[in-house]
Amino acid sequence: MLAILCPGQGAQSPGMLSPWLELPGLAESLDAFSEAAQADLRQLGTEADAETIRDTRYAQPLIVAASLLSFQALVGEDGSAVDVTAGHSVGELAAAAVAGTLSAHDALTLVGIRGRAMAAAAAVTPTGMSAVVGGDSDEVEDAILANGLTAANVNGGGQVVAAGTLGQLAALTEAPPAKARVIPLEVAGAFHTEHMAPAVAEVRAATGSLTPADPRATLLSNADGNSVHTGTDALERIVAQVARPVRWDLCCRTMLDLGVTAAIELAPAGVLSGLARRTLPGVQTLALKSPDQLDAARELVREHGGVR
Repeated sequence: MLAILCPGQGAQSPGMLSPWLELPGLAESLDAFSEAAQADLRQLGTEADAETIRDTRYAQPLIVAASLLSFQALVGEDGSAVDVTAGHSVGELAAAAVAGTLSAHDALTLVGIRGRAMAAAAAVTPTGMSAVVGGDSDEVEDAILANGLTAANVNGGGQVVAAGTLGQLAALTEAPPAKARVIPLEVAGAFHTEHMAPAVAEVRAATGSLTPADPRATLLSNADGNSVHTGTDALERIVAQVARPVRWDLCCRTMLDLGVTAAIELAPAGVLSGLARRTLPGVQTLALKSPDQLDAARELVREHGGVR
């Protein structure tokens, strides 16, 4: 059983789209994605520096575009081999497209709006996020709550991402939980917390013109790790998730319960595959970072896909 994983914000790197644009048809797809997202994704993905693509307005559509370009290169128009798909944070929009719930055009249109709305919300108050790695899970949770922070990403494998004001994060860094490390993340705001509430209404309004389809593959939700059965529910969950925590640990638990045997992380890959080594024991994983890995990825598709 094959799972397709779609990474979230922070996975981007300068020049990451350049090798993909050498493949037939992908440059044309990227131009269409740019028009939908209202951003020059070709320039951002080939020429822009790290600081520019750290900006939420650009990072989010760039990551979703990279995922969908690599998926197009992997399977073309045929997504029938995908049994399960899940995305981390903004990766949920790419996963929705992988599952056929949203068209690629609609996913890029919505992520463009989402990125701009979340950037505006983040500008209201200086906020951020820090990964808390290691330590006792109960003690980590207590320390996060005691500092007025939110456990915005519960990733499993002993990693929780705390989010809140910069002062709250500094206090956690100065007095971390026992046997835990607090690592500041290069993000522009406290995503998946109440600080993002102003963005929710804007993203929801943008969904009014969309007509989502029911998923053709098992589509997992960040809200609780459960599968989503209708396009309407999937879209509503994507909207609400802007200001709610990401439970990637529960998505991984569901994948194990379903019997997933292999997982391919779409570009810009690496983060979720790294987590998978601790959260998906026994599952064969591949981080699809460049076109050079397409043959290996296609072999996994042939061996593990289309089980459902």
